[in-house]
Amino acid sequence: MACAQEPLLAPFAPAAGEPAPPWHVVGLPRQTKPFTKFSVVEIDGRRALRVAAEESYGNLVHSLNLAGVGLKLSWQWRVDRLVAAANLRERSGDDVALKVCVLFDVPLSSVPFLERQVLRVARSQSAQPLPAATVCYVWDGELPAGSSLNNAFTSRLRYIVLQNGPAKLQQWIDEQRDIGADFMKLFGSEVSALPPVIGVAVGADADNTRGRSLGFVANLVLQP
Repeated sequence: MACAQEPLLAPFAPAAGEPAPPWHVVGLPRQTKPFTKFSVVEIDGRRALRVAAEESYGNLVHSLNLAGVGLKLSWQWRVDRLVAAANLRERSGDDVALKVCVLFDVPLSSVPFLERQVLRVARSQSAQPLPAATVCYVWDGELPAGSSLNNAFTSRLRYIVLQNGPAKLQQWIDEQRDIGADFMKLFGSEVSALPPVIGVAVGADADNTRGRSLGFVANLVLQP
């Protein structure tokens, strides 16, 4: 009899409370500002990760080491409060109410020279492994759905806007993405082959605008 395949991502926790390993909170190198708060709650009849930012930054990360080809990422998310002054085009507004990110192990030799030097310095200052390329799916307040852009601080992180504005606040939305296709769309000029996936993260930040946000993520599944 065939055995059920182990999920590639562990659940956020077996019960309501704190997120369980291998999920762990990661901040900026030498972060002194508050960390975004993560907790597992029951809401609308489902177990979900509650993500609350208040002038804070932080990501909840699940480390992996997987070939990226053919992987699909699906989840449900709900935003109850957007970051009021967010503007992803500018450093002063680079905050997001909710994001789901995929971390890729791009070889340093493929990273443009100046960005490579910046990344080396950042890695030397961080206790956590920093990916050379990250794709983040975001729920933004202003940018149209389907927009893509670089992070205002580093082009090693690039955004795809899936939901926007207040019209769907407090509503659950289903998402599914071909993460390899999205990576190649954003980073394909740097590599000829899809690199390994080294992590999945959920986060929110409101540190640059000194604002607040609240969102939830449920049923996050990575599958071939």
